[in-house]
Amino acid sequence: MMSSASQLFDQINNAYEELEIEVKVQELTRLQAQMAEPDFWNDQRTAATKSRRAAYLENQVNLWQELRNEGSDLKALYDMHDDSLSSELNKRLTQLEKRLQKEKRALYFNGPYDDHDAVLSFQAGAGGRDAEDWTAMLMRMYSRWAEASSYKFELVEETTTEDGIKSATLMISGDNMFGLLKREHGVHRLVRLSPFNSAGSRETSFAMVEVLPQISEPGEIEIDDKDLKIDVYRSGGRGGQSVNTTDSAVRITHMPTGIVVAIQNERSQQQNKETALKILRSRLAQLAIEQHADKISELKGPNKEAAWGNQIRNYVLHPYTMVKDSRSGFETTDVESVLAGKIDDLLEAQLSVIQ
Repeated sequence: MMSSASQLFDQINNAYEELEIEVKVQELTRLQAQMAEPDFWNDQRTAATKSRRAAYLENQVNLWQELRNEGSDLKALYDMHDDSLSSELNKRLTQLEKRLQKEKRALYFNGPYDDHDAVLSFQAGAGGRDAEDWTAMLMRMYSRWAEASSYKFELVEETTTEDGIKSATLMISGDNMFGLLKREHGVHRLVRLSPFNSAGSRETSFAMVEVLPQISEPGEIEIDDKDLKIDVYRSGGRGGQSVNTTDSAVRITHMPTGIVVAIQNERSQQQNKETALKILRSRLAQLAIEQHADKISELKGPNKEAAWGNQIRNYVLHPYTMVKDSRSGFETTDVESVLAGKIDDLLEAQLSVIQ
């Protein structure tokens, strides 16, 4: 048991270091100092973001400091070789082992932006009308999952067609949301009997799902103003194309990468600009992760096409039913439940996949 206590303490220490808890202690200290300033809530949006970050850090720091202290105490007691304590110590060791196994899940969320909220961007790919319908189905799937899981979500941009969605952007908030959803990033392929084909033939369609870390603070991803082209254009209000039209829509182009973000759903030009910049920073952060770039100036434009050969997951409705993930190997025949938002098993299977 002495060796078991030592091994457990080593596991806790390794996790403590891998999660960079001491670095997070320093960040928490800085945030708490800022929150104590009298003008902290003058900018409520920034203050709310920092407050959420501080709460997240405090919870993680307290948890792992407590685990490490408990592990240290148990190791010291076992080192004393006091047989009269064996029963109680064995019980405490078993409890700590179970708790560690539960909390080690946090190790899956140790990427640079894993603790951030997520931005999901949907884009219809190859497949024409079927692809637009498929894109709408995917956005519905993630929205229903978020709703069933009691996560806050918001549709911030949507370009619809008669058959579905050409593009859309959804923000989902929750602990480690980007870390949980980031492996959903990629091309999703659907095979089914087309509802748009009078012959009822089997068709294949594709949609791109981009999963981005929501970057709310400009300081996290610094963009040179000279690299931006900002256009303002006329947009329709929520009542339709010809209702409440204003010159409030904003399109921002990041010239070095060619990334374009257009937002028109907010009520004012300034709100649309802020949302567009937030999504642009999120796209650049994801691109930096993919390209292993340390500086925004080093980035090249994205080049993955939503078409054959790039899919991360297949959804088949005909001639059989199956969802199969090409990375984790997870598969299920209950396609309808998956499309209704029951994707937790898919997400859990992805957590152990090394990206």
